[in-house]
Amino acid sequence: DLDDLRARLAAARLPEAETVRGAPPGPRRWDQGVPLADLADVVEYWRTGYDWRAFEERLNRMGRFRTTVDGLGIHFLHRRSARPDAAPLLLTHGWPGSVVEFLHVMDELADPQDAEAPAFHVVAPSLPGFGFSEKPVTTGWGTERIAAAWVELMGRLGYGRFLAHGGDWGGNITTV
Repeated sequence: DLDDLRARLAAARLPEAETVRGAPPGPRRWDQGVPLADLADVVEYWRTGYDWRAFEERLNRMGRFRTTVDGLGIHFLHRRSARPDAAPLLLTHGWPGSVVEFLHVMDELADPQDAEAPAFHVVAPSLPGFGFSEKPVTTGWGTERIAAAWVELMGRLGYGRFLAHGGDWGGNITTV
């Protein structure tokens, strides 16, 4: 829950500061990794400034679902278009990503402001072990098995044929 998260953030042990001081401003200041001041700012923002409930509401508005495929609980977002000509589109995130990567484009893909633009019924599953999908307890959940699970998922949703896009590992899964 959020109180627990805030308590853990308040108790977080941050690493020591960078050993080389006086790095120039800009990207070079990251030469030793995340600058301690930047990390401390992010932790404080997450603890006191970020509106977790607004994000939760945004995520829930998309249409969050769970199903079981091949014995594994799979979480997915499903944003159906209002347009009758919409094509099914499967979006697969990569590592170490999540379906959150797609939140900012799902509405526009489903119901574009431009009436001439194509529309899509967007499905974005969380990879096994990511987000709200279960972590496999057996080996064998590689790209081919995940791709087969996505085909099964899309079939259950009534999409025998669909378009697909993936980034990073999602691209490998999509290619299979």
